[in-house]
Amino acid sequence: MEFGDRIVTFGAEMLLSVLPIIILLSSFASTRIDDDVARHLGLDAHGSRIIAELFRHANVTFSFGVFLALVLSLAGTISVAGSVQVIYEKAFGIEHIRGSKSILRCTAWAVTVGVLLVADSATASALHGVPDSPLISGAIDVVTFGAFFWWSAHFLLGGREGWRRIAPSALATALCFVGLGVFSSFYFSETIVSDSRLYGTIGVVFSLVTWFIAIGAVIAIGAVAGVVAQERRQRRAT
Repeated sequence: MEFGDRIVTFGAEMLLSVLPIIILLSSFASTRIDDDVARHLGLDAHGSRIIAELFRHANVTFSFGVFLALVLSLAGTISVAGSVQVIYEKAFGIEHIRGSKSILRCTAWAVTVGVLLVADSATASALHGVPDSPLISGAIDVVTFGAFFWWSAHFLLGGREGWRRIAPSALATALCFVGLGVFSSFYFSETIVSDSRLYGTIGVVFSLVTWFIAIGAVIAIGAVAGVVAQERRQRRAT
């Protein structure tokens, strides 16, 4: 039940905080995010068109309302980082970190995720049209996600777990993310089209929530799987 609660909370925070701030910042930068969302979901042409309609570009002028939305979305994004921190603390059986240092760590983690997303988008553009690009992209994802979650666990836990102990969790999470990408390519294209027909635009949001919850599940399962594998290996060694 706690696992379900954690991943549903993570998905809700992603929808209400991270997605709005990405859309707002993309509008200010006059760029589109629908292509990146469609790529990560593995959508076909029909599904991509539906996502493009959902993220129709609009000219946004800075105002107090936009400023307030940015502040609230930023606070929610830091809360998402806090949820990831709690997942790692639960997985490794560590007491929760409180105070300003924890907030600073979560803020730094959220900024790092933003940089990683920009780099991922640039890499995808560079690989567009390259032969065997899916295989190359998959290999890059395993290495990138593995390194990122290896650092994430160590950083969000405040260095209270050694690099060697958290390595299995990082590898398991990276593999789960690649698996989620493969699953998404088979599942979400049909689901988004179906939900769009049944419920309209809000149906696409339902599909995005499902995807965000799945991301939370991948992070939690990867963390726990790594800990369990490490403990079993230690028992066999003794």
